[in-house]
Amino acid sequence: MEKYVEVAGRILLGGIFLMAGIGKIGAGYASTAGYMGAMGVPGSLLPLVIVLEIAGGLMVIAGFKVKWAGYALAAFTLVAGAIFHSDFSNQMQSIMFMKNLAITGALLLLAVHGAGELSLDKKLAK
Repeated sequence: MEKYVEVAGRILLGGIFLMAGIGKIGAGYASTAGYMGAMGVPGSLLPLVIVLEIAGGLMVIAGFKVKWAGYALAAFTLVAGAIFHSDFSNQMQSIMFMKNLAITGALLLLAVHGAGELSLDKKLAK
């Protein structure tokens, strides 16, 4: 049972990044780049963000190189929270910041404890 819960957890956690990355492609690209610029982050970094979110999300879901993916996505999530959700006078921004902290914690646990039995990391280790 535990191994299936690990897969479900990876799907839910990785899915956040996969869907966020996909959402920034096409119609969401210009508005995301504009929002980044308004927050002092160069919009030219957006392609890197998209690649990190999609590749990292897929890696977490598949359980492939989860140590790397977990640490990279954790750092990204923490920095993104600090930049984009640091207006603590706004309750919604405070909630979004706490969400980023919780996701960062989950990613760090994944990086330290691994992807579990039903993962590409486990299969490739054999």
